[in-house]
Amino acid sequence: MQPWGLPQIIKVINCSKSIDFATRKIAVCLHQTKIIDQDGDNFKTKTNSTFRNYNLDFTVGVEFDEFTKGLDDRHVKSLITWEGDVLVCVQKGEKENRGWRQWVEGDKLHLKLTCGDQVCLQVFKKK
Repeated sequence: MQPWGLPQIIKVINCSKSIDFATRKIAVCLHQTKIIDQDGDNFKTKTNSTFRNYNLDFTVGVEFDEFTKGLDDRHVKSLITWEGDVLVCVQKGEKENRGWRQWVEGDKLHLKLTCGDQVCLQVFKKK
C-alpha cells in the first residue's frame, strides 16, 4: 500500500458546480490522503480526509455499479481501463463526459477529474 498526500489542488475549472456550496468551501481546505493497494488488475483505494472518506474497490476491465456517496451522491456505471500507464475511468449516468484519469510521474500521483465541461486536476505527493 502506498499513501499519497494532497498538498494542493493544482487546477480547478468549474470543477464542483454540481456539489453544494458548503461542501465546496470545505473541500478546498481539506488535506486528503489517498491509499492505493494494487494486486495485478485489482485495486482497493481509500481517499481519507477529516471531512469525508471514500473507498473504491475495482477490477480493471470490469464494469460495476458505483454510488459516489459523500462526493456528489450519484449512481453511475463505471468502467476502468488502462491506456498505457494511465488508469482511465468512464462513468455513465445522468451527466455526460464524466470520469477520471490517474497516473504516476516520479513521486507524484496525478488525478484529473471531468464532468461535462468541468475539470479538476489534483496532484498527490508520496508520504
